[in-house]
Amino acid sequence: MVKANTLDLLKSKMVIRQKMITNFLIINCIGKDDKLGLGINKDFFIHNFKNGVSNNESLVFEIQEFLNCHKIKLDKRFTVIVNQGPGSFSCIRTSIAVAKGLEISRKTRLFGFRNTDLMSFDQENIEKLINQNLIEKKLIKPIYLS
Repeated sequence: MVKANTLDLLKSKMVIRQKMITNFLIINCIGKDDKLGLGINKDFFIHNFKNGVSNNESLVFEIQEFLNCHKIKLDKRFTVIVNQGPGSFSCIRTSIAVAKGLEISRKTRLFGFRNTDLMSFDQENIEKLINQNLIEKKLIKPIYLS
């Protein structure tokens, strides 16, 4: 009986999380093939970086331009999902810091995912991340490549 209650609780958390995440910004900066994704209702947009992101200032600028282009204002109904690695130390730390800054300043929800859980950066695979509960609320264990 206890196992059934635990299973029901896990299923209800997954359903709640799926309903929570309808509008999101996904930050995928790990040092190579860096991208931003924006899910708004059923639409999905991708922004590729021209030269990669090397510091906080350029990542913030890229995010700001991307959101302005689609006329998006971040608020408490919006979710930010950030890649936690494996990847470049500086790129991961920068993207997590920027995502945390958005959470604090704009009151967005913040989740992280592992690069190995995302097969390709497209709407279908990002929805699988969310639906299969492969995103985490805790961002304290980033994975860096040496």
